[in-house]
Amino acid sequence: MDCSMTNKTYDENQIQVLEGLEAVRKRPGMYIGSTSVKGLHHLIYEIVANSIDEAIAGRCDKIEVILNKDSSVTVIDNGSGIPVGIHPQLGIPTLEVVHTVLHAGGKFGSGAYKVSGGLHGVGASVVNALSEYMEVEVHRSGKIYRQAYERGKPLTKVEVIGETDRSGTKTTFKPDHEIFEETEFIYEDLLTKLREMAFLNKGLLIVFIDQRKEKEVRNELKYDGGIVSFVEYMNRSRQVLHEKPIYLSGEKDDASLEIAMQYNDSYAESIFSYANNTGTTEGGTHLTGFKSGITKVINDYAKKFNLLKDNDKNLTGEDVREGLTAIISVKVAEPQFEGQTKTKLGNSEIRSFVEGIVTEKLYAYLEENPNIAKVIIEKTITAARAREAAKKARELTRRKSALETTTLPGKLADCTERDPALTEIYIVEGDSAGGSAKLGRDKRFQAILPLWGKMLNVEKSRIDKVYQNEKLLPVITALGTSIGDEFDVSKLRYHKVIIMADADVDGAHIRCLLLTFFFRYMRPLVEGGYVYIAQPPLYKVAKGKEEIYAYNDRELEKILKERNWKREDGNITIQRFKGLGEMNHDQLWETTMNPETRTILQVNLEDAREADEVFSNLMGDKVEPRKEFIHSHAKHVRNLDI
Repeated sequence: MDCSMTNKTYDENQIQVLEGLEAVRKRPGMYIGSTSVKGLHHLIYEIVANSIDEAIAGRCDKIEVILNKDSSVTVIDNGSGIPVGIHPQLGIPTLEVVHTVLHAGGKFGSGAYKVSGGLHGVGASVVNALSEYMEVEVHRSGKIYRQAYERGKPLTKVEVIGETDRSGTKTTFKPDHEIFEETEFIYEDLLTKLREMAFLNKGLLIVFIDQRKEKEVRNELKYDGGIVSFVEYMNRSRQVLHEKPIYLSGEKDDASLEIAMQYNDSYAESIFSYANNTGTTEGGTHLTGFKSGITKVINDYAKKFNLLKDNDKNLTGEDVREGLTAIISVKVAEPQFEGQTKTKLGNSEIRSFVEGIVTEKLYAYLEENPNIAKVIIEKTITAARAREAAKKARELTRRKSALETTTLPGKLADCTERDPALTEIYIVEGDSAGGSAKLGRDKRFQAILPLWGKMLNVEKSRIDKVYQNEKLLPVITALGTSIGDEFDVSKLRYHKVIIMADADVDGAHIRCLLLTFFFRYMRPLVEGGYVYIAQPPLYKVAKGKEEIYAYNDRELEKILKERNWKREDGNITIQRFKGLGEMNHDQLWETTMNPETRTILQVNLEDAREADEVFSNLMGDKVEPRKEFIHSHAKHVRNLDI
């Protein structure tokens, strides 16, 4: 852990005020993204990020996160404690400034923190504004200070409530039910994020406790291997090609870099980048530097040791990253974030910094470990051959006209509208369901593509096999974007791609296979929010002329209870649809396809790293990680039929 800041003073003079707290409660989405569960969880991450910054500065090595019985959360760290003296600019206690003034914190100057992972210093005040109440205890300079707040406003003055021999901050807050759609935290989701934070901060202990049920749930997260342990964890469901991950690190001026990387026998790359502990899902200069560096090193090494012949073409970036799991973590004093969601690192100097370290240290590693180098080079050369085979398969298929834009799949029932922004395509399992969908659709803007043949699990297949699969090829052709490095979202023919499968186990498997395909080979499709899942009903309940559709067992019971209908009543019929094909076209339109009455679920890629892990666990070769995943998540399943 970087202890270089322990000699720096953290007091009232380091807290700079940029602007007052305004409109957070009116427009919470501007500050935390949304008021859904994602936004709810974000409150915890903001407070924990402040403690993480203390850890980065070398002043904290333990953080506790506790989910309390009353739906509040407590975060405790053993850092320096938030300053409590009178603020030199505002003339009120600094503890109050930090929690009631937006953009007030120790992250803006160059005094208290060398680097900061907090999101622009807005954390504590925003969480306070969006909480029914908040109480903060600070252990500092031998005394315990306390202040309470209600919906962002102080309830009490900063007061001394006792003496202490420790230091740190304890924050308890209860999210405001007036702001959030729901206030129930999901333990497994939080655990995933906190585990990630522990991986990124080597040696930091994060204790996560859930006290909401009779039996307390407790997880202690501490990884002395840091991001090396992170890569090992991510590869636990894959067959690795070398036992230990490769670790590279370096420093220059106010920047430091850590990289951990390990190859496995899969065909997908799983590379995730972070800047100051914040996930840079849109990449940035550090990721670009890594990619260019590794491509150069692998090619140079392969040529020097005659593993790549003179007449062979250079290995591409796609070749050298096949089957690679990697974490790139940079710490930068003044990060410049770009992109719509501010998750893309823009510091231009970081590219050459990262590329230089990768070029020097990875090459040295390969020279010192020739056996591992040979395995890696063989993997990349095999990937290059498969890419060439895919190219030939693609050209052959195009010569047969199957991929020409003028020739669409024979079973596709296209729509008449030509503006992609106004159209949608239903990818439907089975000819009978496809027939009902074709009859029930609105031909103006709805296209139907029935699937047939054997679905390919792309988690276990290279791109050349994808182009030979009779079930996936029509999907590629109909969407018009191509796949892999040739993917072009501007050629997408429909801006809603809706997967419609039966509400049973087989349907769930088909959805998972299609989603895996989109995630691995058409990822911008998912990232752009173009993919949806249809929700066909599971039941039709009828009494007399009244007909109601239920989408799951829980909804069925609710319908019966609200109307005081008894199952045994002879006037009541409950029809369970075994498949889409059992519904006539009018029913399918009314329940599943009519934009006015249907419910469709948008597939969002909010956490690429977690999504990558889920697909590897569920669709990979190893059974144990799949069993572990199902066991740990089963209790959180809310609708098994979706």
